[in-house]
Amino acid sequence: MQMTRIKLSLVFFSFILISIGLVSCGQEERPKASLSDVPIIPKPSSVEDHGSSFLIKPDLTLYHLYEPGACKKACDFVKEEWKLLTGYDLKVEPLMDAPEGIVLFAKGDDDKTDNYKMIIGEDVIQIEGGATSFVRAFQTLKQIILLQQQNEATRNYIPTGVIVDEPNFEYRGTMLDVSRHFFTVEEVKEHIDMIALYKFNYLHLHLSDDQGWRIEIKSWPNLTKHGGSTEVGGGVGGFFTQEDYKEIVQYAADRFITIVPEIDMPGHTNAALASYPELNCDGKERELYTGIEVGFSTLCVDKELTYKFLDDVIGEISAITPGPYFHLGGDESHVTPEDEYLVFINKAVEIIQKHGKTPMGWDEFTAGDIPVNSVAQHWHTPENATRGQAKGAKVVMSPAKRAYLDMQYDSTSTYGLHWAAYIDVKNGYDWDPENYIEGLNKENILGIEAPLWTETVSNLNEAEYLLYPRLLGYAEVGWTPSADRSWEDYSKRLAKHSSYLQKMGVEFYESPLVDWETDVMAK
Repeated sequence: MQMTRIKLSLVFFSFILISIGLVSCGQEERPKASLSDVPIIPKPSSVEDHGSSFLIKPDLTLYHLYEPGACKKACDFVKEEWKLLTGYDLKVEPLMDAPEGIVLFAKGDDDKTDNYKMIIGEDVIQIEGGATSFVRAFQTLKQIILLQQQNEATRNYIPTGVIVDEPNFEYRGTMLDVSRHFFTVEEVKEHIDMIALYKFNYLHLHLSDDQGWRIEIKSWPNLTKHGGSTEVGGGVGGFFTQEDYKEIVQYAADRFITIVPEIDMPGHTNAALASYPELNCDGKERELYTGIEVGFSTLCVDKELTYKFLDDVIGEISAITPGPYFHLGGDESHVTPEDEYLVFINKAVEIIQKHGKTPMGWDEFTAGDIPVNSVAQHWHTPENATRGQAKGAKVVMSPAKRAYLDMQYDSTSTYGLHWAAYIDVKNGYDWDPENYIEGLNKENILGIEAPLWTETVSNLNEAEYLLYPRLLGYAEVGWTPSADRSWEDYSKRLAKHSSYLQKMGVEFYESPLVDWETDVMAK
């Protein structure tokens, strides 16, 4: 197969092309296979069968033509993942005109889009797109291999065909609350690995709340020394040093996932108020809090010190966050007078912009004078979302009744709460963000996010019960247009993911609404 640079230049955007072929192809007959039968999640835009298969062998090579930056990062990531996935080392060499092996081409900078086209032949797998596209396509390829590995007869083969794919929404996120219960760097990395597999591209970290302050602020050290020393139920808590946080940010970036930091304010601030009494209007120290009630705390809006505090905190976190967003919370500030709340929000968004970030907040913050590029995260009140739209903001859809991962599946659930709703696997999947709020236009919907609040879970193993399998459904809600989705089709594909979820040690909820693979689910 000739792949000249002239042909490559015909692609209309900067792109990556990967070809996986045999160094010595041989003439053995390949098993017949159907690519459209592979239960990929999220569902691709289109799949075309070619009826044969590609054989995975140990002597593959990654050829490259790239400029330093995102494309090299993509190559490095694939080399590492390929070893973990297949057990085989991947050689990396410069591009040739007629290469054999795995070939990666890159022209110019990454265009930041997720769109890709993957052509799987008997001897070649070719992926077109930018560096981001390449990594999203590789996650599809990884998922196919994981699914094929569950059957001894197919474990070394990939069905041939063509996948053309693009996401419905730009923003496809999940949120991890590390404030109610603290999660370690390694636990966050494990979570990142899983969400990358399902093509999420944002991870929102809820870094402060009444129960704990979880990120080091060098100019206010007692926030973590004292405010990070406990959690819900009275555990030891914990926090990320700035070096820890930078490690998480880089680990996510290597998987083309952007971190969104949140410091919730002016409410949800008891950990800060207990750490620095001068942030209270009365100057008195607050006790550390280990319960789960909300709405009782507030920063003192009238003090200039409060805005120095904001400037220091937002500035230090923004300096180590390359992503575009800073989330200021803004929800459930029940004891902050309305006029003072508006003053606070207006000053907070100015400080966020001063530090080069786009303000993001829960839907209540749309009451303020938010700039037109702000992002409102809808969780509760539809009118707040449409109010944000009227002010030029984009909206991320996280309706508590549909998308909150901390809601119980039903009344028998081991973990979770149910103040918003019971959300079984079907209810979490079977909704349309584009038509959920009357008057909210699709062009103003940036995407979706599934938040996990952690009042009832204290570690990743417990959290997985609430995360999985619902998180796979949210991946598809964000990626695949509602017209191409159905519960009947999705539940059949989901059932087949149980095998490798178990193999990877994921403690998922075995929903009775899904006909799980019985041979896999047997204990």
